[in-house]
Amino acid sequence: MLDYKYYKCNDNHNETIVLLHGLGGNYGIFSKQIAAFKKQFHVLAINLPGHGKSPSTSNYETSFNKELVVDELLKTFDKLKIDKAHLVGISLGSVVVHHMLQRTPEKVKSAVLGGAITRFTPLATFLLLAGSAVKRFVPYMWLYKLFAYIMMPKANHAVSRKMFIREAVKMNRNDFLAWYGLAFTVKETYADVQEKGKSIPKLYISGEEDHLFVEPLLEDTKSDNRARHLVLEECGHVCNVEKPREFNAASLEFFNKHRSEHAPISSAL
Repeated sequence: MLDYKYYKCNDNHNETIVLLHGLGGNYGIFSKQIAAFKKQFHVLAINLPGHGKSPSTSNYETSFNKELVVDELLKTFDKLKIDKAHLVGISLGSVVVHHMLQRTPEKVKSAVLGGAITRFTPLATFLLLAGSAVKRFVPYMWLYKLFAYIMMPKANHAVSRKMFIREAVKMNRNDFLAWYGLAFTVKETYADVQEKGKSIPKLYISGEEDHLFVEPLLEDTKSDNRARHLVLEECGHVCNVEKPREFNAASLEFFNKHRSEHAPISSAL
């Protein structure tokens, strides 16, 4: 069972927001989102396999893949009796959200995707392949730090960059390499989201300085009539950390817009 924290809002009939972090992170990256979101919603913060106290990717009987990740999320939903939820995915967490939209859209009320990835630019593809060629021979943290500085190169990205590097040190090598391998499925994971998840409203929040991912994202999602976009100025890849006030305000407005009619709206501020 995945490691999680479940924060209950005052009304037991309220709806739930599920938080999914990126590679090397954990649910701690959502501290400012949890503080804001739990005033109006139940909040389920999950550590994905190989992160935090969740099982290692090598602890499963089958090989680690995107299907297994969604299976584990659905088991957590079932344990907590969550029939349907609003999702937040950051970076590689957005890839997990996209796969849920492909596979189990009936479990998703709406989705906010921060620093979302739909495909890799030629530069990102080259870096990914180069990393794959040497990953068995160099310490994985060398690769992680290199990618962190390439993705988040500016001074105003320093807080999110340092946070992810600090937390990634806690991963073991096998877990890092297992998730690294899933990066090659990014394009196929988004391939039919607009068809299979066509009824699900989506808000894509990106930083204008997210130079590896924002342009492909805007191009790929422009034909999705259920998708909305917010591009934050002077912001990089991990937009929920760099611009938490703007991220939280936009997310809460979006989630409240897509509540069920019977769901209560807390007046807490």
